[in-house]
Amino acid sequence: MSDEGGRGERLATWLEGLGLAEHLPAAGLPVLDRDADGRAVWTDPGTRRPMTDDQLAELERLLRQDGSEPEHAVPVSLVQLARRARVREQLLASPWFSYETLAAVCGATVDATRFSVHKAASAHRLLLVAADERTLVPAFQLTDVGEARPELVPVLEPLLAAGTDPWHVWAWLTQPAALLGGQVPERAAADPEEAAVVLHAAIRLAERS
Repeated sequence: MSDEGGRGERLATWLEGLGLAEHLPAAGLPVLDRDADGRAVWTDPGTRRPMTDDQLAELERLLRQDGSEPEHAVPVSLVQLARRARVREQLLASPWFSYETLAAVCGATVDATRFSVHKAASAHRLLLVAADERTLVPAFQLTDVGEARPELVPVLEPLLAAGTDPWHVWAWLTQPAALLGGQVPERAAADPEEAAVVLHAAIRLAERS
């Protein structure tokens, strides 16, 4: 239960300060809430009961197990989860198509568009991303008339054939990449002088997937 000034409050303040508290449930960790008086309340996700001090001590040990100085350690897996969540929010805020909106751009029926999209995806020529029971077609990979950008197809093929996580593919292609000296891959691929470098970087990334 809540322990004002104790371990639960200390843990809560620490995680809130790192911006990680809201990501605890997604990591399968206990739920942190604040009661009407602003005190930390920790709930065991399995029993849905308030956590004991022994349970909180074990949680703290788990969160601080990374690094050689536990008192200063940051829960790396939780930080990674939070970063992935932030990246996904950024990607979802960028342009993408549903079957319906892409059909309008292509001047085709929704059924025909769905068929062509999945045909291209099965050939590893088009990136599809699942989100909240929807299928998204990121817009960066398409021309103004809704066709696959020919310069990106060779880059997508090794990544998708390797089974690379679609969110990772979307993020890597649209954000500055270390393997390309900070260039954005999907933009660099449009430059004939950089296309081979982008392809090489995509193949290396695919090999690590």
